[in-house]
Amino acid sequence: MDGKIFLGGGGPDYGEKQGLALDYANRHGLIAGATGTGKTVTLQILAEGFSDAGVPVCLSDVKGDLSGLARAGSAEAKLHGAFTSRAQTIGFDDYAYAAFPVTFWDLFGAQGHPVRTTVAEMGPLLLARLLDLTEAQEGILNIAFRVADEDGLPLLDLRDLQSLLVWIGEHRSELSLRYGNVSVSSIGAIQRRLLMLENQGGTQLFGEPALDLADMMRCDSDGRGRVNILAADKLMGAPGLYATFLLWLLSELFEELPEVGDPDKPKLVFFFDEAHLLFDGAPKALVDKVEQVARLIRSKGVGVYFVTQSPADIPEDILGQLGNRIQHALRAFTARDQKNLRLAAETYRPNPRFSTEDAIRDVGVGEAVTSMLMKKGAPGIVERTLIRPPSSQLGPISEDQRRAILAASDMAGKYDTPLDRRSAYEILTERAAKAAEAAEQAEAQEEQAEAAQREYSAGRRYSGTRVTRSTSRRMGAERDTFGSAMTEAVIKELKGTTGRRIVRGILGGLFKGR
Repeated sequence: MDGKIFLGGGGPDYGEKQGLALDYANRHGLIAGATGTGKTVTLQILAEGFSDAGVPVCLSDVKGDLSGLARAGSAEAKLHGAFTSRAQTIGFDDYAYAAFPVTFWDLFGAQGHPVRTTVAEMGPLLLARLLDLTEAQEGILNIAFRVADEDGLPLLDLRDLQSLLVWIGEHRSELSLRYGNVSVSSIGAIQRRLLMLENQGGTQLFGEPALDLADMMRCDSDGRGRVNILAADKLMGAPGLYATFLLWLLSELFEELPEVGDPDKPKLVFFFDEAHLLFDGAPKALVDKVEQVARLIRSKGVGVYFVTQSPADIPEDILGQLGNRIQHALRAFTARDQKNLRLAAETYRPNPRFSTEDAIRDVGVGEAVTSMLMKKGAPGIVERTLIRPPSSQLGPISEDQRRAILAASDMAGKYDTPLDRRSAYEILTERAAKAAEAAEQAEAQEEQAEAAQREYSAGRRYSGTRVTRSTSRRMGAERDTFGSAMTEAVIKELKGTTGRRIVRGILGGLFKGR
């Protein structure tokens, strides 16, 4: 299909062949359906189609199945035998097995090249989402980023942010006058959240060398777009980290890419698997940011596709922007499921040949209800579609095969060794060391001054003729002078009558006989 990615269709029970038009592929899309209905295979064939068209792809591999894109399928494989007959049914005449250029990435560096960003690039909004902070705690985080900008303190890793928060706590009095109340309890809460993030492996996400987005937007020597696969099986154990990283990646693409309008084909296609994790418990400010990015990033040539179990997982404002839709079966076991099924059916342009609601409930594994954008961006009539088989291997590759691909990758060695350049932690540590040294010197000078004063005082107390000026000698001198005066007065009085009376009165009868 010229200018389109072939999806499937055909056969007596299905409509015309369905394809995703490349010039409308940047209008975003949705792949939805219950577990086990074929969403992963649909994602795989879309990645193959975009790669063949020279469009780089970025996707997350939640279950490890998508690594098979790096290997060609085989007729001897258990499932691929059935795919051959399906290809004949839908008229996929040029179906052939093929491998695709894959680059593996991993936040933990175990199953792919390490992926890092800096704390500064993540920004306070996404970081607050990652740490699940309250409004007051997010305010402290914004103060930290402002201080870092104004004082030239690069925030590269978690250690930088932790040391800056300590500094803010020590200087909270003057900062409160400028930015509002800086609560010690809020700082402590953020520090505890950072510790939890460390325990989840978040330390490896932040640092340098940071990911260069150009490395995710490359084609191979044959002109096929590279398929960037982010290992997310372990990452799903920290869903907040998973969601925040993908939102950061999308935000960075929005910030860095130039406006291109509506290109003939996208510059990059981005798949959000387990998309409900992006929005569960997300604050309104974050949802608004995702909506803004989704609305505007299409003009930069980036298509965003959300993969989830139900369209109800996506906020309505964002769901309304997803023009290309592939809906696998929805199970309606509960009243809520039935309501979601009706709502999902109402979002499609109806087909008079069948009930959309019944079709969404009844399609089998590997089948879907599809609606692709047509000319001028108008939604196509909904059709029941038998999804085409993938050309690459269905299921994961072996660990040895993965290691061989990593070793041969042109990204090998670029991100493997972390860098630790001078940043906020080192700067604040140097300042603290200088302050401690200055305080130590001041204390030593004070001690020297006190010692000199004691020496000076001791020298005046015991230096020859000046000794009478000391406190002890003055008191003695005063006592001697008083005693001498008393002696003279007594002697003088004893010469007279009063003196004699005093002697009698004092000594009693000693002089009585006289």
